[in-house]
Amino acid sequence: MIIKSAEFQCSNTRTDKLPPAVLPEYAFIGRSNVGKSSLINMLVQKKGLAKTSQTPGKTQLINHFLINENWQLVDLPGYGYAKTSRSNRADWQKFISFYLRNRENLQCVFVLVDSRLEPQKIDIEFCSWLGENGLPFQLIFTKADKQSRVKTDQVVAKFRKSLLDIFEEVPEHYITSAETQDGRDEILNFIHGLNKTFTR
Repeated sequence: MIIKSAEFQCSNTRTDKLPPAVLPEYAFIGRSNVGKSSLINMLVQKKGLAKTSQTPGKTQLINHFLINENWQLVDLPGYGYAKTSRSNRADWQKFISFYLRNRENLQCVFVLVDSRLEPQKIDIEFCSWLGENGLPFQLIFTKADKQSRVKTDQVVAKFRKSLLDIFEEVPEHYITSAETQDGRDEILNFIHGLNKTFTR
């Protein structure tokens, strides 16, 4: 897929104010500081489209971006550590879960996992929640340029083994780097394939 255009649409904390559900939509989510904004900017080849920050948990809204004028990319708030109150975190969880369970044009959730870390309980639990709610998802292992491929492969294998305790089959995964652009073509090709089968 060639990215011809990538434009910010809107930010929301209210699911009733989201754009009309008429285009295929793909949500990106992960623990705070997993490199989500950098990955999104790499995918669409537009530096600064998604805002990056040194402060974990900066994304506190559902951010919609229109890509190629025919599909939508959604940047969701990170789960896990964030510099905010417990009540705020609870509110985020409510509207994120409502969005994920009720957004009828949502085609896939991309769950971002830091490739440098052993399987984290919060990531496994979130994948389990997606499975319990019948939501299709794929795994994206980020920051692969920060270590050897052997180490990354070991982490991926452990993560997939942890998921096999919950699922009969483990979803596809992508090994990525915002620096080297590894994984970009594979993710965009996957999205392109789903776009072709999308019906309103």
